[in-house]
Amino acid sequence: ICVPKHPPTMGGFVVSLLLSLFGLCLGVGTCPQRCLCASNILSCSRASLNTVPTSLPRFTSVLDLSHNNVTRLRADWSPTRLPHLHALLLSHNSLSFVSTEAFTHVPHLRHLDLSSNRLRTLEENLFSDLVELEVLLLYDNEISTVDRTAFENLSQLRKLYLGHNRISRFPSELLKDGSRLPQLLLLDLSSNRLRSLPVEELQALPAWLRDRLYLHANPLVCDCPLFQLVARGRRRRLSSVMDFQDELRCFLPPPSSSSSSISILSLAGRQPLNCSEAREAVMEGHLGDTITLSCDTRLRGVHTRHWVTPGGEKVLEEGGNGSTTLLANGSLELRALRPEDAGTYSCWVGGPLLNETIYVELLVHNFTLHGPHDTLNTAYTTLVGCILSVVLVLIYLYLTPCRCCCCRAGGGDKIPPPPREDSLNSSVLSATPNHATLGVSPPPNHPPCRSRSASATSTGQNGRFKVGGGAPQQPPPTAPHRHVLPKAQRKVSDPDSVSSVFSDTPIVV
Repeated sequence: ICVPKHPPTMGGFVVSLLLSLFGLCLGVGTCPQRCLCASNILSCSRASLNTVPTSLPRFTSVLDLSHNNVTRLRADWSPTRLPHLHALLLSHNSLSFVSTEAFTHVPHLRHLDLSSNRLRTLEENLFSDLVELEVLLLYDNEISTVDRTAFENLSQLRKLYLGHNRISRFPSELLKDGSRLPQLLLLDLSSNRLRSLPVEELQALPAWLRDRLYLHANPLVCDCPLFQLVARGRRRRLSSVMDFQDELRCFLPPPSSSSSSISILSLAGRQPLNCSEAREAVMEGHLGDTITLSCDTRLRGVHTRHWVTPGGEKVLEEGGNGSTTLLANGSLELRALRPEDAGTYSCWVGGPLLNETIYVELLVHNFTLHGPHDTLNTAYTTLVGCILSVVLVLIYLYLTPCRCCCCRAGGGDKIPPPPREDSLNSSVLSATPNHATLGVSPPPNHPPCRSRSASATSTGQNGRFKVGGGAPQQPPPTAPHRHVLPKAQRKVSDPDSVSSVFSDTPIVV
């Protein structure tokens, strides 16, 4: 057994213990001067600080630095990681710059207060490291520019306060599907410089989100869609409208010369806009249609929901009786509409603390609605009929069948009937070959068969002049020492002669 020559005394043991505790305190940090430490809460409010204290205990969960003179929040404001910090209060300082890496060491922050400072721009991905952030206060700054990616990755954000700034563009990316903050319950854009709103997008938002969408005290331009948005909120008794009804004002557009604002709700029947108030939750359908009635409630996270039809029938569970179906999202689907389906439907919603009833009126028109394809089919049919009629008229006027009179083969001396007045136009279209050109002589004691277009130019029957004057041409003499085989004689009067109005022979007038 090894025994030390100088065993430790009681005084040496105490000194060693104190040194160990001092080293431990250095590792975890101590309470900074001019700050008050109460358990895991560190309060440095109104301490006339120009910078954030560097020596902060690692166990700090709440850090209050409000009402100081801090101007910049750099990336190294906290040299060590603060894994337990969930609330950081920096309101009422002179902050004009916040680094995009300022929140790297506080990944579990849930509450961030940057209100009442001098921030002018929210840069790209400024808060992207705060994936657990739930409340963000940015009101009472000088913010005029908000980057579209400034609030990315804030999947847990529930409340966002942007009031009392200089924002002139409505941040639609916060509310659009796909980029919308999924847990957002409250958005405050009051007292900014908004002159117009995306009314259609706001109307499509669920009622529980519109209930906490604050837009009062903005220099909005009056129009009827804006009036209908606010009037609908009043009918639904949304908090954002009922609590700030007097501050929801707008300015009349030119040519009005008034420089004072008026209440948005006073636009009903007011010149020059003369806006009319739309009825709440009125659906229209036609016979045989399928329509979906939405249960747009202000309550989120409801536990109970059912519908009551105009006939008093309750639809309690998902599914239905064939024509009525309760969908998973609480909407009611009606198929094959009938006139007796019209009436007022009520949706009863039960939440943890409150209940709500939404009424939807359904109008069923007593006729079927023809689609656009039926109208197009009718138009095309009419157009084709008109074109065919025009073509037939043109054929009748300009392509009348030929009425030429020719000789019968071997029928004796038969004088053809006198030509008609319209024979000139019809005969020029004949494709019957000239017998003289075929080398075939007419029968003896019979005048040659000619088309009327080959008649003499001298005065003929009834004193009319014929086209193509002169006597009928004789067949050219047969060349010597050449035997010509006789061709089958084909006369114009033959039933199978080729005489068509569609001849390729050019027409000479």
